Amino acid sequence: MKKFFVTLSAIAMMAPVFAQEAEETVSYHQVLKGQFIDGGPGFMSLVAIALVLGMAFVVERIIYLNLAEVNTKKLVSSVEDALEARNVDEALEITKKTRGPIASIFTQALIRLKDGQSLEDIDKAITSYGALQSCYLEKNLSWITLFIAAAPSLGFLGTAIGMIQAFDDIVKAGDISPTVVAGGMKVALITTVGGIVVALILQIFYNYLLSKVEGIVSDMEDASISLLDAIIKFSVKK
Repeated sequence: MKKFFVTLSAIAMMAPVFAQEAEETVSYHQVLKGQFIDGGPGFMSLVAIALVLGMAFVVERIIYLNLAEVNTKKLVSSVEDALEARNVDEALEITKKTRGPIASIFTQALIRLKDGQSLEDIDKAITSYGALQSCYLEKNLSWITLFIAAAPSLGFLGTAIGMIQAFDDIVKAGDISPTVVAGGMKVALITTVGGIVVALILQIFYNYLLSKVEGIVSDMEDASISLLDAIIKFSVKK
């Protein structure tokens, strides 16, 4: 019973702290909402749309690239073992059951090997499908760069409009006092900051995606070389 009252006392002592944290959270959102409105709902909405659309492409690319990643060493080893056992059908079955661009390249090469095509034709197929898979990996990245460039541009456009508004207020008031200029200047600064923040967020994700693409392309090149070596050994043993 004594422990129960001690626990209640501790909760009662912590209650003001929790209440203060809740107030800070609410106030933060209120401040953010106020800044959004002060920046001009029109231009700030465009900046927000740029962020939402940019992040949509980011999420799509992250999912696609994560699905494109496989255990390359295991795949190459399994295919090499099958070819060493002179079982092209087994190698094809392995690649067809494996997802990702590397497995797709392997499948095209093994189909041509099974059909009895020359090493030159197989090499061309590997190169062609490698280039095609690289294009698939880089798909939609250009849209992200578009929103990276568009977000600060929209912010600067809001800046220009805010400055025009400030000068209009000066003309109407016939005075250059800080109070007259402050409204337009505030709009100009908030839209600029909003555009730059959105561009920075998207730029971080863009660089992350580029690093993933480069890693997968590097694995594709290494795996293709290993596959070609295994096919050459398979052809020599005939």
